[in-house]
Amino acid sequence: MHDRKKRKRFFFSGIVQGVGFRPYLYRIAQRYELGGFVRNTPEGVLLEVEGPDGKLAEFFQTIMEELPPAAEVTHVEVSEEMIKGESSFHILESDQEGKKEVIIPPDIAVCEDCLKELNDPRDRRYLYPFINCTNCGPRLTIIRDVPYDRPNTSMSCFAFCAACRAEYVNPSNRRFHAEPNACPVCGPRLWLTASDGKRLTEYDADPIREAANKLKQGMCVAIKGLGGFHLAVDATSEEAVIRLRQRKCREEKPFALMVQNLEAASELVEIGQEEKRILLSPRRPIVLCKKKEGARIASAVAPGMRDLGIMLPYTPVHHLLLAYVGLPLVMTSGNMVDEPICIGNREAILRLKNIADYFLLHNRDILVRCDDSVEMAAGNNGMIIRRSRGWAPRPIMLNQSFPDVLALGGHLKSSLCVLTETKAYLSPHIGDLETPEARDFFLESIKIMERISGCNPDIIACDLHPAYWTSQLAEKLSRSHMLRVQHHHAHVVSAMAENGLTGCVLGIALDGTGYGDDGTVWGGEFLLADFTGYERVGHIAPYPLPGAEAAVKEPWRSAIGILFESFGEDWEHVVRKLSLVDTSLQLDIVGNMMRTGFNTPRTSSLGRLFDAVSAIVGVRRKVSFEGQAAMELQALVRGDSSKCYPFSVTEQGEKQILDLRPLIRALVDDVIKKIEPSVIISAFHFTIIEAVAAMTKALINKTRTRDVVLSGGCFQNKVLFEGLEARLRKNGVNVYTNREVPVNDGGLSLGQAVVAGALVKKAGW
Repeated sequence: MHDRKKRKRFFFSGIVQGVGFRPYLYRIAQRYELGGFVRNTPEGVLLEVEGPDGKLAEFFQTIMEELPPAAEVTHVEVSEEMIKGESSFHILESDQEGKKEVIIPPDIAVCEDCLKELNDPRDRRYLYPFINCTNCGPRLTIIRDVPYDRPNTSMSCFAFCAACRAEYVNPSNRRFHAEPNACPVCGPRLWLTASDGKRLTEYDADPIREAANKLKQGMCVAIKGLGGFHLAVDATSEEAVIRLRQRKCREEKPFALMVQNLEAASELVEIGQEEKRILLSPRRPIVLCKKKEGARIASAVAPGMRDLGIMLPYTPVHHLLLAYVGLPLVMTSGNMVDEPICIGNREAILRLKNIADYFLLHNRDILVRCDDSVEMAAGNNGMIIRRSRGWAPRPIMLNQSFPDVLALGGHLKSSLCVLTETKAYLSPHIGDLETPEARDFFLESIKIMERISGCNPDIIACDLHPAYWTSQLAEKLSRSHMLRVQHHHAHVVSAMAENGLTGCVLGIALDGTGYGDDGTVWGGEFLLADFTGYERVGHIAPYPLPGAEAAVKEPWRSAIGILFESFGEDWEHVVRKLSLVDTSLQLDIVGNMMRTGFNTPRTSSLGRLFDAVSAIVGVRRKVSFEGQAAMELQALVRGDSSKCYPFSVTEQGEKQILDLRPLIRALVDDVIKKIEPSVIISAFHFTIIEAVAAMTKALINKTRTRDVVLSGGCFQNKVLFEGLEARLRKNGVNVYTNREVPVNDGGLSLGQAVVAGALVKKAGW
């Protein structure tokens, strides 16, 4: 019976196209001497095989154990078919008919096999900057449509030479159906231009070596990459980095660095096992690592920061460039502040000509903008800060099916989400929606994600805040249903969804600002929540926020608000003592605002409290980018603190209130006594951890739930996240957080989509 012939049909879903999955199945079928075929379909990969029953069982086990590095099988359907008597195995042409449900793979770093060929003088692709195979290279950024076949990519205009064609059609070759496959004879090429676009090198020259020489001379070179342009300068040159800041209008926000290898990275930053794993992953993201004392790097790269953002080369161009330069390079997005990354040659020369001295261009079109992802090690895992290249458009797989939803996310760190059945597709990082260019990029992203997901949702979800551009856009889009989702509920549900939680949880959502359902500004929230609703069971005691949104860029406003709340009639004396305002008139104006409530909402925000403490201790009273004050505050933490400031957890009606006014009074007393700032800042962080843990314990006792979800931008603070997670786990709490989407507002759209889908499903619309 074990040798009785059978024919089985397998249908594979997941990341199974453009990753060498068909030739992989072909080779395994050849190994077991099975007959049949495999083909791509719009929904996935269809496989039929026939042979002895025992071999079929071994065949399937081998498939699942030896998957190609970039492949990911999320679901397999198996059925038995009629025997056809096939003894040979074939790869058939793709099936174009049907609903387009295939998952487009993300762009991934050049593989080791290709790098060996790149550096082998005997290989026909020696030093060819577009070398790739089915295990690496561009994917999302070159695609027009699905299935992922060459005619549907920007490689369609490059006709194969005979050698590349032979590789492409040979199932035993590593480049079988590698859609971007090319060589120096038939593929894309590079050239170097001046800032006005005038070509400086010919096709037979070495433009990468020329670009490296320009970088060593202190010049800025705009480099066309996978998902857009980078602006590169010598990271050891103070003059070059400052010049780039001035031209790019980027005052102090840290620049990312690219270094040649792990050894070069370890000279600049501390690299633990988790940092190493993330750095070397096929995603090759920017990884936040603690800067080493005396690291040979310009101080202007990341002023006031504890961490440096480090990445390793991920394209052949990067590998060649870093080998020629031999220095760490600033490698920052090719754009002006708040604008989308440039992707076209003409677009880049037009928009970046006043920043870059030279352009390293190529003639393979980028069709989808995709910035670098940013990650960090947090606890025993990675945490995503910005989800883009290497991640997008890989969907979040959910454990239940939902109606189709388009969720528009927030206003800062924007991303959008298309939810269809059990898959939630997040767009690559879009960014802050402050400029017309960024908003155009957002609209462009809607079309791209609907095309990739194969659906055009009739349900739309957005934030509760009426002034968000995305909320206003939701009203203009022609869809049958629109649902507004509270900001912190969306944060909590985003983490619930990716962790497979469906019941009721205690959600701790800590961030800068989010519009509350009572019209106030929330940001220190404890919610008893499920997918369809929440109860605000606790929050940080509110305080006034004079100037409202102005406080985001001027932390002294948050400081005055919390001092007003904490010191009563003595608040003005304390403000003067701390020199928080420049003039008495300024103090009078702000005082009147708080007393009358004019443009002064009350807030429970922990994020603004971090800003306030930064101003009080004299670290940062004005910022040039969002989150700067809290980041610089974290940089001054010195290990665990034994000092804990007072706080209280009280009950008001049905809610638990975390009162941090005692903390502020004690902290101010230390500042006035001129206690070392790092001591005060360390004690502040430790106290917040203890206070949130105490609040959580009180709410667990009250609600009887032990599943706690942590989400919101404050958890990007590694000291806070790791300290609180350890504290809660020690208390026997089940702790969950975001791992596949950002913990900040970049993950909001996932939460919005799931809430909207669950509400519609519940209502039976």
